[in-house]
Amino acid sequence: MKALWKPMIPLVVVTVLAECLTRYGVVPAFLLPAPSQVFKCIADEPAVFKKAFLETAIASMSGLGMSIVIGLFTALILSYSKLIKDMFYPYALFFQTVPIIAIAPLLVIWLGYGLPTVIASSFIVSVFPIIANSVLGLLSADRQLLALFKMMDATQPQVLFKLRLPHAMPQIIGGVQIAGGLAVIGAIVGEFISGTGLGGLVDVARNQQRVDQVFAAVLMASLLGILFFSFVSGAKKFLLKNR
Repeated sequence: MKALWKPMIPLVVVTVLAECLTRYGVVPAFLLPAPSQVFKCIADEPAVFKKAFLETAIASMSGLGMSIVIGLFTALILSYSKLIKDMFYPYALFFQTVPIIAIAPLLVIWLGYGLPTVIASSFIVSVFPIIANSVLGLLSADRQLLALFKMMDATQPQVLFKLRLPHAMPQIIGGVQIAGGLAVIGAIVGEFISGTGLGGLVDVARNQQRVDQVFAAVLMASLLGILFFSFVSGAKKFLLKNR
């Protein structure tokens, strides 16, 4: 609570201000719905929002899980050989700059409508921060310690698991923290195309001019991103508590 009360002050102020601006007609409700109307929208259709939230959560977690596994494996390969890194790492950076909204229609053509497209979209957006941070961490091990391991005839697996990975853990977890929020964003973009989850709910609400429903879906998507970040932060404290 000591950590939360300070950020809560601007949140409460903005919420009250938005409520007053809309309630007293300063800002039209079709542009900025009152916060009370947003929460009422969720309370009136809890089953709809629950279903959409779970669909987005499942897709985001699946995409993030794939990103962690494939991203770490790719980073290990790239960090193992300077030649391999020089050949393929620029392509990882290049694909990170490709906007997911531009290739989402291609994912539908390749994978069809539904969960696979959303997971693929979430994965594509979230994998590159993990690769970049993991490569940076794996290659930044102390040179004197590397020389010591080499002098003691340590094998490559021993160097990896006893030196490089422990040393790179803060950077790896930092990449996962970034990827957690991006995984939700990628899932939402995929859902705009596939018509499922919170993204599909936003798209339907936009067509119906339901601004309150749009805000409600965005609020729940933000909550999902915060949950991901909080979970990774907790894991970070647990994994690095002895460092």
